Amino acid sequence: MKVSEVTQYLESIAPRAYQEAYDNSGLLTGNPEQEVTGMLITLDCIEAVVEEAIQKKCNLIIAHHPIIFKGLKKITGSNYVERTVLKAIKNDIAIYAIHTNLDNVHTGVNRKIAEKIGLRNLKILAPKSNTLTKLVTFIPKANADAVLEALYKAGAGQVGDYKNCSFRVTGMGTFMPTEKANPHIGKPLQQEEVEEVRAEVIFPSHLEARVVQAMKSAHPYEEAAYYLTPLANENQEVGSGMVGELEKPLQPDEFLKHLKAAMDLKVIRHTEVLDKPIKKVAVCGGSGSFLLSAAIRSGAQAFVTADFKYHEFFDADNQIVIADIGHYESEVYTKELIGDILKEKFPTFAVNFSGTITNPVRYFT
Repeated sequence: MKVSEVTQYLESIAPRAYQEAYDNSGLLTGNPEQEVTGMLITLDCIEAVVEEAIQKKCNLIIAHHPIIFKGLKKITGSNYVERTVLKAIKNDIAIYAIHTNLDNVHTGVNRKIAEKIGLRNLKILAPKSNTLTKLVTFIPKANADAVLEALYKAGAGQVGDYKNCSFRVTGMGTFMPTEKANPHIGKPLQQEEVEEVRAEVIFPSHLEARVVQAMKSAHPYEEAAYYLTPLANENQEVGSGMVGELEKPLQPDEFLKHLKAAMDLKVIRHTEVLDKPIKKVAVCGGSGSFLLSAAIRSGAQAFVTADFKYHEFFDADNQIVIADIGHYESEVYTKELIGDILKEKFPTFAVNFSGTITNPVRYFT
């Protein structure tokens, strides 16, 4: 099994097209054609993790956070980033990061947090727009099913929990092949009328090349007529954060105790508890203060996230309880998530979890 087989599978679950603009997910070091001897999963890839990979004979490290966020102008070992990269390269270890693209999918980091807390009826808190495209094509009626089946296999026609979705309407298509044409129907220089199906499907925009190629390959016409329309619709399967409901309402102090136990926390920074029960909860792994307004609009009584600054706590404005559980603590179970994803595809291949504590924050109690 090659490195590229692993990374391509991960990107079928969490496409890199869904990462934030500032991010740097993907293969950071290593040869994609290298055979994998072992995989090590970690939240952060630091020098100690690379050393652990060497000891465990793993030549592929899969990290949530990219060790390289910005371009490196030199690699001299002058800081921990350069030393980590150097150590990986010297030992032929590939480093792959699956960061905000895994945050932003419905089955990703935030779902893992929600499941740990025990939330139900989960929805993306802030769905992304401009991630979908509509394809319209015109197909001879007898060939419509075959072309649509090819489109479905290429990734088109998925709408939420429904697949193989399309809209079809029958009409009359007209054309005249030139003398250079090799028409599927009719003869050159003769006007033709054909009963056709206008078929419309929606697909994730990053699959455009694959979907269009599938349509052209299955279409009987020498020149398939089609057009693409980018959609501004919100994609309910992709976006930031998640919101759901507890099985039963809890008083704020009970909720904080439940949260501390469920996430195995030492401490929680939080705003003043409000005199109302908590039923609806918003979550965001890592730095989530940018989602506070969305959490309030969702009707959540609590927002579980990390990295709130002092003045940002005031923005709760007695409308919601902010529970800042720490960046590392909010995402530590991402290792389990990645492991589960890999085991589903590669059940016979050993997946190792890093035992290195990469949290740079310490608490004096």
